[in-house]
Amino acid sequence: MANRTWISIKGMRERNHFSIFVGLSFFAFVLIASTTSCSSGEEVQETSMITQEGSLDIEGTVKTALGNYMFIPEEPGFDIVVQGTLDTGDISTLVGKKVRGKAEFSPEQPSILIATEIEIEEDGGLYRSIFTPSGEVTLEDYIGLAERDDFEVLNITSYNKAAEWEGKTKAKVYGTLEQVEEAYLITVLNEEDKEIGKILVDNISDFALYYVNKLRLFDKFWFYIDVKESVDARTRRRSKEMFHADIHFAGLF
Repeated sequence: MANRTWISIKGMRERNHFSIFVGLSFFAFVLIASTTSCSSGEEVQETSMITQEGSLDIEGTVKTALGNYMFIPEEPGFDIVVQGTLDTGDISTLVGKKVRGKAEFSPEQPSILIATEIEIEEDGGLYRSIFTPSGEVTLEDYIGLAERDDFEVLNITSYNKAAEWEGKTKAKVYGTLEQVEEAYLITVLNEEDKEIGKILVDNISDFALYYVNKLRLFDKFWFYIDVKESVDARTRRRSKEMFHADIHFAGLF
């Protein structure tokens, strides 16, 4: 009887140790997953866990703001759309400032919030309302995950092979963005990060520039473009400039 009692107690101890081990392992997994999600919020657009439409409170320090968009690290996974009038002037004046307010969420566009109220923190910790929303929100330059499927990878192997891009319309290319005076250039890179050629940028959307600034820790992006007319062959051979394009979006994938 004593032996059986000892075996029973030993089994209980082993089960308790196993339960504690499983519990600690699960806690560690949750902690690591949460930390990873928070640290990557600025660099990778996450899918929101919110599923119901409604108003949310927003608060934090503005890290990036350009056009009609701002990013608050305390609200990871969201681009906040600001359409209306700001008492402070251009939206870029909010960079580095602590703000709070309200924004509308819609499951149809799970990566953005539409700002309805914005207050800015002033000296003494007091907040002042600075935002008057416009009547109707329009997202003319916004490119969501679904819209990105319309852009196919443009496989360019040489700046001299115009047939590889001519006849194409919506495409995406991998490379770096360079500003030369008032103009922009995309340097297209291959898988070994070696230069293939250059694309002359005629127009770049505020949304694309906003993402380049938001992802400032990176210097290489996928550019979602409209392919336009080719550079003439003589100039192409001299400068490696291949064709003109408009940039709609820049991201890591």
